[in-house]
Amino acid sequence: MKNQLQEMKITSSVTKELKRLVSVFVIAFLLISCEYSKKEQIFILQGEAQGSTYAIKYISSNETIKKASIDSLLLEFDLSLSTYRPDSKISKINNGDTTIVVDDFFSKTFTTSQEIYQATDKLFDPTIGVLVNAYGFGPTKEKIDLNQSKIDSLLTYVGFDKVKLNEDNTISKKHSETYFDFNAIAQGYSVDVVSEFLKSKGIQNAIVEIGGEIYAFGKNTVEDKNWIVGIDDPTQSPEERTLIAKIKLENLGMATSGNYRKVKTDSLTGQKFVHIINPKTGISEKSTVLSATVLAPKCIDADGYATAFMIMDLEESKKLLALRDDLYVLLIYTNEDNQMQQFKTTNFQALILE
Repeated sequence: MKNQLQEMKITSSVTKELKRLVSVFVIAFLLISCEYSKKEQIFILQGEAQGSTYAIKYISSNETIKKASIDSLLLEFDLSLSTYRPDSKISKINNGDTTIVVDDFFSKTFTTSQEIYQATDKLFDPTIGVLVNAYGFGPTKEKIDLNQSKIDSLLTYVGFDKVKLNEDNTISKKHSETYFDFNAIAQGYSVDVVSEFLKSKGIQNAIVEIGGEIYAFGKNTVEDKNWIVGIDDPTQSPEERTLIAKIKLENLGMATSGNYRKVKTDSLTGQKFVHIINPKTGISEKSTVLSATVLAPKCIDADGYATAFMIMDLEESKKLLALRDDLYVLLIYTNEDNQMQQFKTTNFQALILE
């Protein structure tokens, strides 16, 4: 009996030791698993927005951002600035409702547009909407027959100096027919809005793309490199995908304007050009600037200036850029011999990967 008790004590002791070892192993395994789960990885969100698509890459140890939250944010943005939604604030203002109180999305877009309007000698002008619509580029796609008299009549309603953002956040228009069209700047701003949302959730490294406009902050820490983006050749055919440059992007927004894949060729001279609407003349003019790629600390500025450089004379653009080290710019144009040329600012050149 005594021997049996001793054996039972030994067995109990061994069992306790085994349980202790198992507990230690389980705890160690959980700690290792926990550490592994905290390892950073790239999360990808994709969806549709603003008649185009969006793609977001962010780095985190867990799935911090949900697609539904991005979709909700972009819907709120569209309800402010989309001319394609009859229930948006901008559509109601365009239709003559003077009681609309605009939100921060609208007011930020308005004030930034005003700044670029003044900086570009009035060549960037979001009140060009009546002309955009007349040429068939608006929401309805309905083109009207235009002659010089009709163009001159429509120009009466164009001019950012004819509209005002009031202290009570309502909008005043000198002419009720004035039509806001922020499509040349709003998409870039939406990229900023999403980027700021990611930052508010603790994301420190991400790249956001909406309809081709991009903002990248931080780095790709998973692969230990900068975020890299490519710039398309504006003369390529739809079947091609030729890059003329790859650049590193860090804490900068990027936008490219240009009628990509819609470059026209003069049947007599062979000269390549794109059509742009000049807000001063109201005429759809030829431009030898085929594309303008702009980087700036905010994508809203990059987007607005990219549009402006498509309208501005090349030499005037160069003069403006000589005074603006906050803009990183690549302009692609054709010279008198129909040869494609590039103008790069020095700071843009520094971003190019060899």
